[in-house]
Amino acid sequence: MDRQSYNELDQIYRRYAEGLYYYLLHLSSSPSLSEELVQETFYRATISLSRFKHQEVKPWLYKIARNTYIDEWRRRKRWKWVPFFERKEMVSPYGTPEVEMVHKENIQELEEILQLLPENYRTIIYLREYAGFSYEDIQEAMDLSEGQVKITLFRARKRMKELSKRWRG
Repeated sequence: MDRQSYNELDQIYRRYAEGLYYYLLHLSSSPSLSEELVQETFYRATISLSRFKHQEVKPWLYKIARNTYIDEWRRRKRWKWVPFFERKEMVSPYGTPEVEMVHKENIQELEEILQLLPENYRTIIYLREYAGFSYEDIQEAMDLSEGQVKITLFRARKRMKELSKRWRG
């Protein structure tokens, strides 16, 4: 790899690694696994650079990250791996403890509801709502048509609402 390619890869890593980490953390609920998957994503991206067709880098990397996550999930499922949630307590310097507790419970409830969704629903909601992907970027990242993106996003949101209603009881 020449110096220019190395510099380009370094810039891409610096620009997208954090976003990929949070995306993978959202899918896996494990900080350590997310770090490993980010490394694996960039490893696979480096290997497949020759097949990269100068498309948008961000959706391409998220597609690789999603496939990396799915491969890891399948591998662990074979070994009947049961994920555990690593939760670190964070104390907010703002607001009252009561407000912070309600906020924390709402976030936890949302995370738990999201974990009940199928992977493709979690991914599409994350890409659209958290990562701010356009429909076009989601199409590329998930290998879907524009219609499939809209339908899947609609169904994912609908399913999430249903689960939320049941959750609250």
